[in-house]
Amino acid sequence: MPQPSMLDLKAPHCPTIFYRPIQPSDIEVLEQLHGHLFPIRYESEFFLNVVNGNNIVSWAAVDRSRPDSESDELVGFVTARIVLAKESEIGDMLRYDSSRADQTLVYILTLGVVESYRNLGIATSLIREVIKYASSIPTCRAVYLHVIAYNDPAIHFYKKMLFDCVRMLPNFYYINGQHYDSYLFVYHVNGGRYPCSPLDIVTAVATYLKRVFKSLAARLWKNEGKLPKWPKCKETSCLLKTQNKRIITTENSGYQCV
Repeated sequence: MPQPSMLDLKAPHCPTIFYRPIQPSDIEVLEQLHGHLFPIRYESEFFLNVVNGNNIVSWAAVDRSRPDSESDELVGFVTARIVLAKESEIGDMLRYDSSRADQTLVYILTLGVVESYRNLGIATSLIREVIKYASSIPTCRAVYLHVIAYNDPAIHFYKKMLFDCVRMLPNFYYINGQHYDSYLFVYHVNGGRYPCSPLDIVTAVATYLKRVFKSLAARLWKNEGKLPKWPKCKETSCLLKTQNKRIITTENSGYQCV
């Protein structure tokens, strides 16, 4: 009898998931899963680079509770590559030392899990492997990726993993003669962060003024017996409320999906 396809697998009640690098023996299943899970068609060279580790790092999820002959077959995967920060499309969105040519990022290429093995935490574990790997590289400042705009489950997943949706890219994908928008997600590591924004400046100024006001109020309280009492300053109170309202509004309109 013909063997069932990897796509027809049924996960046991309590699978034993093990994670390892993708290896040359995985290439057939890897191509099959990519062809089934993604609308984009990948060239053979891509799969050869993945399984041989040519400028691509990868992790495979396998179910060791399956029969011995199938216990090392992929039920999930993630692929990624290292890129130079100064040459990436998000270099303008990061605060890093541009004078250092070795500043890098990790770009996630593909992530997939066999349908019957979803909602078991496999995708979460695979992404955590990527984040751990990126964090282990001293020169790395962020992990980033693209998600096609209609893929709501993936958008929700990366938000849950604390990735920031920082930009919408119109017509980023061209699939079967049609353009699709994309969202750009970023996760900072090793102290990487965004450049100083207007919100950062407003927040810093507001914090400074609050400290000055508290210090002044403490001095006035201490010298209350020596100086005449001041009437309550309604204008100052109103100004502070207005500033706080603006800060909240600015935060709410920060890096969000469009």
